[in-house]
Amino acid sequence: MTSFVLVKELRERDRRRMLKHFIELEESDRLLRFGSVLPDEQVINYVNRIDFSRDVVFGVYNRLFRLVAVGHLAFAPRDEKNSATEKERVAEFGVSVSRSARGRGIGSRLFERAAIHCRNNDVDTLYMHCLSSNKTMMHIAKKAGMEIHRDYGEADAYLKLPPANPGSVLQEALDEQFAVLDYTFKANKRIAAKWLGRLIGRK
Repeated sequence: MTSFVLVKELRERDRRRMLKHFIELEESDRLLRFGSVLPDEQVINYVNRIDFSRDVVFGVYNRLFRLVAVGHLAFAPRDEKNSATEKERVAEFGVSVSRSARGRGIGSRLFERAAIHCRNNDVDTLYMHCLSSNKTMMHIAKKAGMEIHRDYGEADAYLKLPPANPGSVLQEALDEQFAVLDYTFKANKRIAAKWLGRLIGRK
């Protein structure tokens, strides 16, 4: 099922839809995503602070051109807590999926896309931090074979990644190409529907 989920790298132009996605999350979902129930103002600040030149954000659009899932891959310099790697950077992954889009493997697909991006960009340690009660994240971590450490209601999960190879580079390129084609088709379809609606409204 996850192979049919098209994951696209998001850009500055997607920021408004990202904000809409996060604002529409219920309180329980905000708790699982951010570790606390962030008020709208802090959610807005979080989205506005995302630096697309440093971090990588992935998204899934449904057939109605609505952003229903977001995976944020944030990079940070290696420090004493990340002594398991000799690479210069580690990556932390956070994901949220709209209630209407759950049960389709979208979260796992976003994680897979983030992992292969790390491999292809010389990052060998992928990290997730979440509440231990976050069943979705725990499922993703266990499915990926991550090493999980639980402490005081929170969990840290680590995944060591193999180095890039021609197959991983090609896979990421194809994944993005197919997702861009899908995105373009849905965007044009939405524009055409709006144009037709205005045309009919004039009659």
